Amino acid sequence: MKIALIGYGKMGHMIEKVALKRGHEIVCIIDVDNQEDFDSEAFRSADVAIEFTSPGTAYQNVKKAFAHDVKVVSGSTGWMSAHEDEMRQLCAYGLHTLFWSSNFSVGVALFNALNVYLAKLMNSQPSYDVRVTETHHIHKLDAPSGTAITLAEGIIAHLDRKSGWEKGVLIAPDGTKSGTDNVAPDIIPIDSVRRDEVPGIHSVIYDSEADSITITHDAHSRIGFALGAVLAAEYTATHTGMLTMHDLFHL
Repeated sequence: MKIALIGYGKMGHMIEKVALKRGHEIVCIIDVDNQEDFDSEAFRSADVAIEFTSPGTAYQNVKKAFAHDVKVVSGSTGWMSAHEDEMRQLCAYGLHTLFWSSNFSVGVALFNALNVYLAKLMNSQPSYDVRVTETHHIHKLDAPSGTAITLAEGIIAHLDRKSGWEKGVLIAPDGTKSGTDNVAPDIIPIDSVRRDEVPGIHSVIYDSEADSITITHDAHSRIGFALGAVLAAEYTATHTGMLTMHDLFHL
């Protein structure tokens, strides 16, 4: 399979290593200093482009790839909520193809399924309140993380007493705190911490007067995200439309 990489930071380098190890070819690498290569023959030859950049550039990157009829796997977070309707329209009827996930880790896909199952159980246990927390490295620009939002949305869809989520407390790399966890009873607060080089820790906490129940996914490194992105690209190469981890793992 021919792969184009959009974004060549730490994740881009790791995806390159995983893709090459799995026998794929990297035909084009686009970063901030060679945006003109979107119009290159090398980019147009790609079966799939894997995009890991930033919330401010991801949308335009996907549109540029679509302009050359290149399928996209995107792991950039912080942009999809504002553009999801447009992306679904562009991908309708197989016109374009976008595989998007807030997190490509296989473990996180299983964790999301567990989160939904637990929310269904908690629907009959009103004494428990719930919150979500996430911790990431200091370079992450968006807060809360896309994965934390996905977890909250999974809870909201299956826990009748919750209707939405809000940003809770953010602890910055220097220890500064902002935000609040003083939210309405029907809202799930999402707390965020930015420290060191943490790949990603996500927890869902159900708390009652009697006890608390916590489920946590703790990423040991970025390798799981890179492998998941390449697996998604392999799937995307032979499928069309708006795709997610639910399609890849049949969750």
